[in-house]
Amino acid sequence: MGEEHFGYNDGLSLHGDIVCALKKYIGQTVTIFTTSGGMSGCGFTGVLLGVNECFVKLITQIGPAPGCSIGNSCSGTPYANGVGCLGDNMNMQNMNPIGTVGSVTDIPICSIACFTHNAI
Repeated sequence: MGEEHFGYNDGLSLHGDIVCALKKYIGQTVTIFTTSGGMSGCGFTGVLLGVNECFVKLITQIGPAPGCSIGNSCSGTPYANGVGCLGDNMNMQNMNPIGTVGSVTDIPICSIACFTHNAI
């Protein structure tokens, strides 16, 4: 019998209990430790976006805000002409005008060893 069929006194499965517990913290910052090794075993910290019976979704790095929230006609901004932060049209291959677009981490429920959250 696999762990997905192992029940507690209230009749919930092992995965059901952690899913219910995690759902209480959607929108909050949590750290989830996994059963994997290497760097991933050190935990993932981020804002909990969603939880279902299979996966947990975390925003682990938030991307930058839009360069011009009104439209594309910004002048005087480093992104106005697609040039990037260095302002050098001649050296486009060495530029990263965005820096980062952020990251989302999907963690399988069956790989969660524990999670940490704020007490309040």
